[in-house]
Amino acid sequence: MKLTSEKAKELLESFRDKVEDTYFIDHSLCVGNTAGVIAEHLGLDQDKAKALGYIHDIGKGVADFKDHVMNGYKYIKELGYDLEYANICLTHSYLNNDVMCTAGGIPRDIPFRTEFIKKHKYTIYEKIINLCDLMCTTVPMTVDKRLIDIIIRRVHIQIHNIM
Repeated sequence: MKLTSEKAKELLESFRDKVEDTYFIDHSLCVGNTAGVIAEHLGLDQDKAKALGYIHDIGKGVADFKDHVMNGYKYIKELGYDLEYANICLTHSYLNNDVMCTAGGIPRDIPFRTEFIKKHKYTIYEKIINLCDLMCTTVPMTVDKRLIDIIIRRVHIQIHNIM
């Protein structure tokens, strides 16, 4: 089953009143909107790119943030959407088919995810979402500024956990 950007946005927004930290929702909206612009300029399906961007982090609303890639994958599959929509929940976190190449920290071993990432041939849409995920907080940024943002947030989280 296909997922429209309108339905993807509705699914994403359904978590706004159910979670304490809604940053991932605003981030996902930015990723989807930015991906839509890029797709349009490349002559690709803008609605599909937006839908994939909107749901890439949806697993953060489903359960524990640390397992968001698997939670999102399972959630989208259970809703009956085509695998490419579930797959974005896995592929958005890992660049170049490398499970260790992630902005989310060192992942715990999940054999299914590890094998999937190693063997999966990334689509142009998945590559766009990877890029937009790196570019977006709640607004698009250059990749270098976004990476600095990620580093600062990680250091802040680690300092907070020590205290």
